[in-house]
Amino acid sequence: MSEKDFRRKKNKHLRAIMEWVKARGADQVIPFCASLEQNLMAMEPEAAAAYCAENEVQSMMSRIITTGYHELHLIHFMTAGSDEVRCWTIRDGCKAPDAAGCIHSDMKNGFICAEVMAFDDLKRLESEAAAREAGLRRQEGRNYTMADGDIVVFKFGRVNPKKK
Repeated sequence: MSEKDFRRKKNKHLRAIMEWVKARGADQVIPFCASLEQNLMAMEPEAAAAYCAENEVQSMMSRIITTGYHELHLIHFMTAGSDEVRCWTIRDGCKAPDAAGCIHSDMKNGFICAEVMAFDDLKRLESEAAAREAGLRRQEGRNYTMADGDIVVFKFGRVNPKKK
């Protein structure tokens, strides 16, 4: 929709689109202005915030992404090493060995266990050592269902190649 329509939160097609979506069993429509989103992405964060405040608009990008992940039943887990932190996307309900397999198939095949702590716990306690001392870093086995925001260290053994 145009930026003018987006600001007014009205568009001649919006009601028909909402009815069409609702008739097909979905419950959410997120109106947005593609040109506004493109302009906001091109701006520095401070300038984008000022533009949004001045024009009484809000970017819908984070809502689109969050809703999309929810509707597709996707969650995130993180791995951290000494030089990088990575975020991985998996299906909700994924078991720990399958999550390890998203990183590398050898990690799935040689899976031993996963050392897991919740992101919220790490954020609250501010360090991995504090989370460990509080007993919030735990070892989980093959049947552990990954949770959104898990921080994981996978332990795996060497996989012997199949001999012919």
